[in-house]
Amino acid sequence: MSSNLSLGQVEEVVRPSGVGNASPLGLPILLHYWHVVLRWKFVIIGIMIFCVVTGGVITLLMTPQYRATARIEISRDQQKVTNVQGLDAEDAGKDLEFYQTQYSLLGAHSLAQRVAREMQLAREPAFFAAHGVNPDADPKMGSTEGGRALTAEQRAEREKLAVLLLEKHISISPLRGSALVDVGYTSAVPAWSARVANVWIDQFIQTSIDRRFASTADARKFLENRLEGLRTKLQESERSAVQYATQKGIVALSTSRNAEGKTESQRTLAAQNLETLSQALAIAKAERVGAESRMQTSPRGVGELVLNSASIAAMRAKRAEIAGERARLLEQFQAEYPTVQALTQQLRETDANIAREESRVSSSLSASYRETLARERQLQEQVNELKNALAREASDSIQYNIYRRDADTNRELYDGLLQRYKEIGVAGVAGNNISVVDRAEPPVQPVSPRLVLNLGISLLAGIALACGAALILDQVDEGLRQPDQVPRQLHIPLLGGVPMDSNAGDIIAALRDPKSSISEAYLTIRSSLAFSTPHGVPKSMAVTSTREAEGKSTTAFAVALILARTGKKVVLVDADMRSPSQHHFFDAKNNAGLTNYLAGDDNWHQLVQRHLGFEMALMPAGPTPPSAAELLSSDRIDKLVATLLEEFDHVVVDAPPLLGLADAVLIARSVEGVLFVAQANRVPIRGIRHAIGRLEAAHARFFGAVVTKVDSGRTGYGYGYGYGYGYGSSQQDAVS
Repeated sequence: MSSNLSLGQVEEVVRPSGVGNASPLGLPILLHYWHVVLRWKFVIIGIMIFCVVTGGVITLLMTPQYRATARIEISRDQQKVTNVQGLDAEDAGKDLEFYQTQYSLLGAHSLAQRVAREMQLAREPAFFAAHGVNPDADPKMGSTEGGRALTAEQRAEREKLAVLLLEKHISISPLRGSALVDVGYTSAVPAWSARVANVWIDQFIQTSIDRRFASTADARKFLENRLEGLRTKLQESERSAVQYATQKGIVALSTSRNAEGKTESQRTLAAQNLETLSQALAIAKAERVGAESRMQTSPRGVGELVLNSASIAAMRAKRAEIAGERARLLEQFQAEYPTVQALTQQLRETDANIAREESRVSSSLSASYRETLARERQLQEQVNELKNALAREASDSIQYNIYRRDADTNRELYDGLLQRYKEIGVAGVAGNNISVVDRAEPPVQPVSPRLVLNLGISLLAGIALACGAALILDQVDEGLRQPDQVPRQLHIPLLGGVPMDSNAGDIIAALRDPKSSISEAYLTIRSSLAFSTPHGVPKSMAVTSTREAEGKSTTAFAVALILARTGKKVVLVDADMRSPSQHHFFDAKNNAGLTNYLAGDDNWHQLVQRHLGFEMALMPAGPTPPSAAELLSSDRIDKLVATLLEEFDHVVVDAPPLLGLADAVLIARSVEGVLFVAQANRVPIRGIRHAIGRLEAAHARFFGAVVTKVDSGRTGYGYGYGYGYGYGSSQQDAVS
């Protein structure tokens, strides 16, 4: 038969059936489970009745529990009393995690501690009694009987117990799609349930308020320390500025603040004096220039002052009048006329007076010039002195301004921190965003236990336990107990059973003895094989099992040995390349064998070992390959079987077990049929069916099954057998 299958084809052939499909033997999975239920129906019914009765009894013995519920509303937005910005961002409460955070805070351990301290639960025996707890029974918590006082350690232990009870019996239930939250508390006393629920929400609201104010405590403390330091620094900087100004004689008449808040000195005393003297000097210069101009423009004494003099103008008017009168009289009289002479004398006196007055005015111009010149020089000297003083003051003002800027900087920092400190003091003042909608009232009806619900749960638990127990019992009791179960449950022929022998140490000696029970058993199996095909004993066969250590390799060796005793030329091929064992029976070496041939070595004669003390030949497995399935996927295994049959009468192949491996499926396509080995009371029938189903899916032919290690107490056989097997790890020295 051809076996040119790739690994992918082999995996497709051996893939197990899914749930709901027919089993390998055509029995539906559900029908199989139905038979399991029918088989263990009394156990199932007993477990269900026991669970229901137990649930009912426990429910009736339970203490009724009462739950009181208070409802609160948690709003995202807080109504601020002030417009002062706090430390937290405005949108801090609008995160998606806001409500989840609030729910976690409602069930926080710190809140439970606060409630326990507020209600003084450590000193309330009624609270512990409401939860079925007696702290007096614990020596660490002391006893209150007889009015005994508790120590601080005992009160602390009782408070811890009270906190644990609070956390265990509190429930936080948000109402979906709303900002409402139900806070419930459960205990055996309705009054205590309502009291604890109300105190719980009150303390939660108070905790929220305290947390807002506490959030600025560190900031206020930090600002207080900084303000104290800046206050001292500001005083020192201002004191340094004043001392320096006094030392250098800098007198600021007025100061002002610029747009940046810096102090600027508008005027100093020196600057104001210089300004005043400069104005007086300018006036003196103008007066001196005027006096000098008048002197230069009136050399004969007839100048602007003369013309503007009132006395000179009066005297000139009088002279003109006298001259006019004298001229009128000269028209009538001679010059010697007395009246004319008198007028002439008056005229001379008037001219003399005018001359004297003009001389006096001219002298006053010179005096005025000298006076204005002296005044100008005096003012100029004073201005020069003030300029020098102002220059020194400007030089001193550099350091003075440094002191002033330092003081301004410290004042600005101080004012800013002082303002922020005042703001933080009122930043936490806001309307509370948590409000009580409904306060808890003592409940009338208990919330637990609920008899109908508990009975339903007990029934479901009983069904689950009963089904689990039935499956476990079915799994435990599913192995082959007797060989006659093979045709009935596996639907394949039974070739025979091999009894368990207590003398399992020398299997080869037992097989060599024709009178031993094991030898007789395998002789019976050989006789059954003679009827499995039209031409008698199959020419080529593969021996496999569901899993390791079921006697597969021993059966292959024994069948080959029995066939060889009948005068047939038999070769035993160890195809279990993952964990070879046949060379142990022959006490031969495993240096080369089937692996070499499958890898390309066509000289199979050198790979077959003869004359090993038995009537048959052996082809060992050879070196362990990286992938046995890769080697078996080629057509060389078909070629090898065909070639060996040209020289030998029978080819017996020791194939690997089927569990998790594709090797046996590939080998089954290359031989005439398969001899299946199953150990009694080991592998469940379901597992055996699955293994047989894999071979049937690959269209392999079954010669029949051999049941090994049959208990002599049940079947009358006696046989002992020990076996060690390890796949993919290290080869074992135990004989299989």
